[in-house]
Amino acid sequence: MSTSSGFFAEFKTFIARGNVLDLAVGVIIGGAFSSITTSLVNDIINPILGILTGGHESLSALAFQLPGGGALMLGNFINAVLNFLIMSFAVFCMVKAVNRLHRKKEAAPPPPPKPTREEQLLTEIRDLLKEKA
Repeated sequence: MSTSSGFFAEFKTFIARGNVLDLAVGVIIGGAFSSITTSLVNDIINPILGILTGGHESLSALAFQLPGGGALMLGNFINAVLNFLIMSFAVFCMVKAVNRLHRKKEAAPPPPPKPTREEQLLTEIRDLLKEKA
């Protein structure tokens, strides 16, 4: 019994750490944001790029037939690259914002307190004694 309660206590401590919770939240938000970027690329960017490349279909349909019956699906690859670039840029912006917030929290420590009147007098006496010697 004591080993299982110790195990669960250790697991609870591990889960309660801020880093693990932050990671879990990041994964959930990343998954949700992934569908947004996929929709952005597939539904908005691809049709525009398809028009610019001369066809009236989306860029994801861009494929080259290979000898032997296969197809080189260049459009799908471009979709994946665009999704990656958008996701990585969004993550970069979020990390930069979080780092900025952490830096504000870790602002410079307050200046040391000014010496008391007694300390000032003792410093003056010390300096006077140094001058005489």
